[in-house]
Amino acid sequence: MAELNKVEIRVQITSEIEKTEKLIQEYTELTKPIEPENAIGRISRMDAINNKSVTEATLRKAKEKLEKLKFALTKVNDDDFGRCIKCKKPIPLGRILIMPQARTCVNCSQ
Repeated sequence: MAELNKVEIRVQITSEIEKTEKLIQEYTELTKPIEPENAIGRISRMDAINNKSVTEATLRKAKEKLEKLKFALTKVNDDDFGRCIKCKKPIPLGRILIMPQARTCVNCSQ
């Protein structure tokens, strides 16, 4: 992979890491325990609990993505970076820029 592309990819990964860390902070705030003494009504409380569980799942996915992004950032300078780990063909630059944590090409990811 060309050195210019690696610089562009490194910038993209760093940007994604920053965005993901901000999202994790927001999701962490939203997943704080719901106080039982809050007078929000039974139905509203059930909705809040349901929303909290959805946000917790989103938080877990964001943390997984952050780990993958940090791993990808450490691998940018490797010779095999940008190659599919299954078929060994180059991963298109567009896919790497959109999903820098992707380690497989589109065909192998299905």
